[in-house]
Amino acid sequence: MTRTTPLRILGWSLAALLALLAILVILVLTFDWNRARPYINQKVSDSTGRSFVIAGDLQVKWKQGLKTEPGWRRYVPRPFISAQDVRISNPDWATAGPQLASAKRIDVAIHPLPLLQHRVVLTDLALDAPQIALQRRADGSNSWTVKDNGPSQWDVEIQRMAFGDGSIRYLDEGIALDVRAKVSSTAPDATPGDAPGSAPVEKYGIAFTLGGSYRKAPVTGGGKAGAVLSLTDEKTVYPVQAHAVLGKNKASIDGTLTNPRSLSGIDLQLSLAGASMADLYPLTGVLLPETPDYATKGRLLGKKDGDTWNWTYQNFKGTVGQSDLAGTLQYLPRQPRPLLRGEVTSQQLRLEDLGPTIGADSNAQKQARGKAPVQPDSKALPVEQFNTAKWDALDADVKFTGKKLVRTHDIPFNDIVAHIRMKDKVLSLTPLNFGMAGGDITSNITLDGRQKTIAAQAKVAARHLKIRELFPKLQSMQASFGEVYGDAALTGHGNSVSAMLASANGELAATVSEGSVSQFVLELAGLNLANAVFVKIFGDKQVQLNCLASDFAVTNGQADVRRFVLDTDSAVVNVTGNVNLANETLDLDVRPRTKGARIITLRTPLYAKGTFKNPDVGPQKGPLALKAGAAVALATVVTPLAALLPLVNIDKAPDTDCAAVMAQAKATRKNPASPATNAPAKKVSEADIKKAQQEKK
Repeated sequence: MTRTTPLRILGWSLAALLALLAILVILVLTFDWNRARPYINQKVSDSTGRSFVIAGDLQVKWKQGLKTEPGWRRYVPRPFISAQDVRISNPDWATAGPQLASAKRIDVAIHPLPLLQHRVVLTDLALDAPQIALQRRADGSNSWTVKDNGPSQWDVEIQRMAFGDGSIRYLDEGIALDVRAKVSSTAPDATPGDAPGSAPVEKYGIAFTLGGSYRKAPVTGGGKAGAVLSLTDEKTVYPVQAHAVLGKNKASIDGTLTNPRSLSGIDLQLSLAGASMADLYPLTGVLLPETPDYATKGRLLGKKDGDTWNWTYQNFKGTVGQSDLAGTLQYLPRQPRPLLRGEVTSQQLRLEDLGPTIGADSNAQKQARGKAPVQPDSKALPVEQFNTAKWDALDADVKFTGKKLVRTHDIPFNDIVAHIRMKDKVLSLTPLNFGMAGGDITSNITLDGRQKTIAAQAKVAARHLKIRELFPKLQSMQASFGEVYGDAALTGHGNSVSAMLASANGELAATVSEGSVSQFVLELAGLNLANAVFVKIFGDKQVQLNCLASDFAVTNGQADVRRFVLDTDSAVVNVTGNVNLANETLDLDVRPRTKGARIITLRTPLYAKGTFKNPDVGPQKGPLALKAGAAVALATVVTPLAALLPLVNIDKAPDTDCAAVMAQAKATRKNPASPATNAPAKKVSEADIKKAQQEKK
């Protein structure tokens, strides 16, 4: 009996295996794979739950492995599959396009040995004119999630990829985004380290151009991004660089996305510029005020927290008009409204740049920004409406500090501190403080936008305002000294600054305990022409100011003078009347009285009438005409010298009880009442008067 040796058995086994491989190769090379297309189409369709079609020619060839592969693996032949006109459909509800993905041609090379380990290794993948249409509905469902067949037994790996010019459309109903991109490959695309000695992978692998819309605002732009294959790595940091025009705004980004397959982090250098920050609302959903042209650059950090994203715009610097801004802001999605919080600083702000935020910009400024003018030429107070419909878009908690606020042709503000809060459609600036005229203004302002008409409340206090700095362009006041103190409490209703003041109720008062003012100014106020000319020719001097006390009651937009007295060593001036904030008109009666003799004086009551835009100030014509008539009569009947008698003043005004009037004004200042505060009426006690007298001493 012949013994079969193990060596002979091994030889027969190898021969059988080689024969089987040869038959398989011959079968692959000679088989008409187009006959298998219906079977393949059906199997893939059943597996995905989508219609899958290879509508063109299907071929399978054998190719040698890559030269970059190590050892003997490069000599193992592998099948090279080429399929033309390949399509897989979108679900019936999708409107982004009928096909989820399609390509004119797909070429793929498969490494055979890993198949024994349930691994599909695609050593080469090439796509000709790929087209992709993705869509996500508002409820979160999407078009790219196919039939769930349970966990797969197979792992898929792509080592190299290339594609010709293609297109992608992404439609997201949840964020109102519809963007189309034309994409092209800019560098060989391979998984990092796919073979020892291989060339390093380029940072960017694709280039793209964009078009479409975001929140109904048009989007155009372009850029470049990392290799497509790097998206298969769950821990990849994916580079992206892009620029876009978003509506009326320009944006550019340069940075990275963490794990872009299930995006978990964003770190970008972001630049934004445009005609007004308010134009960003349809793009970001963040309510920002109307502004002049702006530009800003900073670091945008996004971190995924469950199903929401927290955003930080870190260490940004920018300009709004000719004003500068810097700081860090956070945007935190939460219920019922997102929150914007942070800190912002500025070295210089211009009121012209901030005016649009409260509707105080001029018609010329609006037209320059493409906005229709709304401010009538006859109105001084801003009439533009606050848009409270957007106040429930978010809550805010932002602290602001500014070095200087420049007001054109006026007194600058400095050292501004504001804490801006928006909650439940209630906007508050608590506090809003700043320096002015060498002193300080402190205020608390609240605008309640929960009703159709805004309910406004303001409390303002002025301390240590220097008299000479309140008149920076009046040379005669530069030697004056003294400090102004004032307080006000007002409430009103309206959707503009003008309407709020037109309906205002409350009180305001101001005092100056002591100081000095220009004699020339006082003489002109009394129309003492000879003395004014004398002072002007031979030099001005300062007159001791004993007290100034003013007290106004504001009712339905009309500020009535309850008290206004100015007492100096040489004159007393009393003012009565009212200022109508609704009609923007003046009706004031100014009664100056001197404390000594004056010659050639036309001293007569003055009036201040007219409108805020066109005030009319001058002597009252009745008393002035009587003086002139008396002078003419005396000159005619008696002697020409007698005409001087009506122009000579020998009346001496009594001294004002400054302690009493100051105590009364300070009582109003101490706790000014407004309807919202329901403060009780104030009574001046003997203790108040004694305290004021002691302070004067």
